[in-house]
Amino acid sequence: MKKITSFSIIFIFAIYLVNNPLTNQYVIGLKSDSIIVMKQKDVLFKEIESKSEDYYIPPQDAKIDRVWKAIPGLNGLKVDIEASYKKMKPNGVFSEEKLVFHQIQPKVNLSDLPPNPIYKGHPDKQMVSLLINVAWGNEYLTDMLATLKKHNVSASFFLEGRWAQNNPELARMIEAAGHEIGNHSFTHPNMEIISSSKTREEIQKTNEVIKAITEKPIKWFAPPSGSYRNETVQIAAEEKLGTVMWTVDTVDWKKPSPEQLLNRVMSKVDNGSMILMHPTDPTAKSLNQLILQLKQRGFQIGTVSELLSSERTIDYYHLGKGNNEETN
Repeated sequence: MKKITSFSIIFIFAIYLVNNPLTNQYVIGLKSDSIIVMKQKDVLFKEIESKSEDYYIPPQDAKIDRVWKAIPGLNGLKVDIEASYKKMKPNGVFSEEKLVFHQIQPKVNLSDLPPNPIYKGHPDKQMVSLLINVAWGNEYLTDMLATLKKHNVSASFFLEGRWAQNNPELARMIEAAGHEIGNHSFTHPNMEIISSSKTREEIQKTNEVIKAITEKPIKWFAPPSGSYRNETVQIAAEEKLGTVMWTVDTVDWKKPSPEQLLNRVMSKVDNGSMILMHPTDPTAKSLNQLILQLKQRGFQIGTVSELLSSERTIDYYHLGKGNNEETN
């Protein structure tokens, strides 16, 4: 009997709470607030969704150019609507600076193309790369490495195998500083005229020496003096190496003045340029100013691998610089 009485009291109290005007008012208030929030979300969300079309940039496939040979692709850009909404939600208004983008990879990448030499990166990518071929010039390397470190710049050093074998400590120093290491043949021959077997031997032997010193795989081959024939590129590809040339030549081996070297580069450099240099006195003396002038022109400086990837540079977004979050 007591249990029935207790249950009845609880039941009557529950009915009272449900039908209490104050309770009803509270529930209505919650629903009203929820509706307002949903409406605000809908308006802002739809605005972001609508305006996102204005910011869409389609990806560009890698291709073979009649003049420049292999040209890497470039990722597209698309607004991440959900992520952008979350950033704008606290203020409840559309803000271009808070747009978040994600990158869209092209369907055709550099690795999908038949073997071809590469002279430059994508013309819409605001990045350049320093290619430093090393077969001599040990006395200038320390200063050049110090300058690169000062500016937090990573370059691509293409080492002659014979040089690396004779200077393993310098080779390790270059790699330890975070720079990319490439293959520059073993004895610096004219790759255009040597036999196929000799070409393969030059590439393989250099790979073996550099891997033994750095314990890292190699991705790129730079033919000495830029001399090659189609078979050279094909053999390099069979050895898992892409063949890279250059866009702008410092011609530093002719010992120009630092001013001449700077003028030569800065008058020709553009998006995607690969700048060829060596460890020489004019390069060591002008490298600091060269990096400064490249950065003043808005160029990022990256390794060959970074330049030739389809990844867009952060600065390319132009919108919400520093606020964007990349998702792939």
